[in-house]
Amino acid sequence: MTFPKYPEYKDSGVEWLGEVPAHWEVLKIKRICHLQSGEFISPDQIIEEGDFPVYGGNGKRGYASHYTHEGLHPIVGRQGALCGNINYATGRFWASEHAVVARTENGVHPFWLGELLRSMDLNQYSVSAAQPGLAVDRIRNLMTGLPPTEEQEVIAAFLDHETGKIDALIEEQRRLIELLKEKRQAVISHTVTKGLDPNVPMKDSGVEWLGEVPAHWAVAALRWYATVQGGVAKGKKYGPDEPVVLRPYLRVANVQDGHLDLSEVYDVPVSLTELNRYELREGDVLMNEGGDSDKLGRGAVWQGQIEGCLHQNHVFAIRPSRGLSANWLSMFTRSDSARAYFYLYSKQSTNLASISSRNVMSCLVPIPSPKEQSEILEQLSEALVRIDELVSKTDRAIALLLERRSALISAAVTGKIDVRAWSRGSEAEKPGLAMVAEASAGYSAQGGAQ
Repeated sequence: MTFPKYPEYKDSGVEWLGEVPAHWEVLKIKRICHLQSGEFISPDQIIEEGDFPVYGGNGKRGYASHYTHEGLHPIVGRQGALCGNINYATGRFWASEHAVVARTENGVHPFWLGELLRSMDLNQYSVSAAQPGLAVDRIRNLMTGLPPTEEQEVIAAFLDHETGKIDALIEEQRRLIELLKEKRQAVISHTVTKGLDPNVPMKDSGVEWLGEVPAHWAVAALRWYATVQGGVAKGKKYGPDEPVVLRPYLRVANVQDGHLDLSEVYDVPVSLTELNRYELREGDVLMNEGGDSDKLGRGAVWQGQIEGCLHQNHVFAIRPSRGLSANWLSMFTRSDSARAYFYLYSKQSTNLASISSRNVMSCLVPIPSPKEQSEILEQLSEALVRIDELVSKTDRAIALLLERRSALISAAVTGKIDVRAWSRGSEAEKPGLAMVAEASAGYSAQGGAQ
């Protein structure tokens, strides 16, 4: 979809704005709207349900029994990493001290103003501090172009319609990613408990959370095929004569689902006499002892990426033996069956959970022969790569759609395209469909990843 330019332009004299349509005014933001910070509201005054929504710096936070503003207004985030982002509030609402309400003046259209502010990337005007904050006084004095009121209305309607279509496409792609992630989990769970041959004889594993497994597989408690190593506790006190060294160590935050995040690895003081007790060995299966429920039991194989690395006491190091592959064990711990076991035998409080090393080592593990483990892992890896590639393509499609959305908004509100002839009833091709076609290829709701 392409749009014409205006027939005549003039230099705005503003670097970020460039040329604007010849009939547009060029003036300061404070001439077209009033920017005002919201009012303080304590967390205990914000309720889950109520009459008046509360808007903070990043959108709606809840409800309140009173309101500070009324009408349709753009809301600008004033503090935090997302300061400068744009939301909208309508009706009666409470704007908190973390929000700036843009009240339009002189007939300026609120939606046109909000999208103009969005295109200006207001975050660049934040003041560096412990908590970044928006320099509202500076924004008031920024120059911008102003089209006639009727033209603002057309631009606002155009953007509402076109960005709505793009947003629908983005949401469709996000749903696709969720389906792909569900498919990925299902492939892992099925393969490590049922194998590759759909016609192989099955047997009852004897436990409900595991179900049937191939008849020729062993099913045994992990303690018969591995040992567990506990980790070092941060803050342990040592005597004045005890030799202590600093060593890198892995925390729960480093141990992700199927991979390790080594972007931030801290050091911990430890006695020289305890190094062997806590040091990781290549091939150890790292497993989280607890944390948020979604972190419980997740882990990855240690490949010796950091020499002399230790691990925290909230991270188990499982050391397989007797033909049990570290990669097989790690993949099994990511299955639905293993996660069901970890959750069932964990101690839980609110959204936190923890499991003892004893219960981990009592987990029943389905174990094929070493050769079959290798064959299954090879084919499983290929299947997961295909799914991951589809996820990456879909992520790229979303990024392209977001870029198009941003570019379309900027072009319309700054007069780089002329949409005055646009009408809501025009039959226009949905923007961005070509971008998502490739990402969608190879996946169907019925068949999943091909």
